[in-house]
Amino acid sequence: MLTNGAISFNLLNQDLLLLPQKAIYWQQERALIAADVHLGKVGHFRKAGIAVPRDMEQNDLAVLSDLIFEHKPEKIIFLGDFFHSDMNADWDWFILWRSQFPKLEIILVRGNHDIIDESYYTRLNILLHDQLLIGPFLMLHHPLTESSLQQAGGYVFCGHIHPGVRLIGRGRQSITLHCFAFGSQQVVLPSFGQFTGKVAIRSNKTDRIFAIAKDKVLAID
Repeated sequence: MLTNGAISFNLLNQDLLLLPQKAIYWQQERALIAADVHLGKVGHFRKAGIAVPRDMEQNDLAVLSDLIFEHKPEKIIFLGDFFHSDMNADWDWFILWRSQFPKLEIILVRGNHDIIDESYYTRLNILLHDQLLIGPFLMLHHPLTESSLQQAGGYVFCGHIHPGVRLIGRGRQSITLHCFAFGSQQVVLPSFGQFTGKVAIRSNKTDRIFAIAKDKVLAID
């Protein structure tokens, strides 16, 4: 079912809302789930002398704020690579943003880019995990291999690879869109941050792929 550009999807008797903002709202848990925000990436590139618009990071935080006001979650689960690299001035924007939602539970499942000392997150009342099992779902950053999925202990939610789906039109023109990629035992979420790329992935015929086209989520047959 399509609602305001989002698609309702039932998985293991849990109601998920796949959002065009590249996040998932898990209704039973009242949780927003997002992967690969990569805050600080703009500051990292600008520090290296690469011209990047300053407001891109603030836009990502503004989108998060809009989702909070709309869905009123009790918690946000970030599936790794929340902050791109070492500490920089973009962290100050995050501190200001966090102060607007002091009662919101924030959980970060560490990714390979999450190298900032844990004490900085602790000061902002953010919980860190390497993996987290909630109900039937196991929250990770890296996707698991087929053999590892057999031992996972839950249906896996992950990110890391910034999945995209390549669509080809009648005139042979093509476009690659961010997507949610649901397999039989894990789903790979699209990268939330707007200053991130996407890579077309291979999918099995049994996979469920949901592409994101501007302000709408589309089921790909």
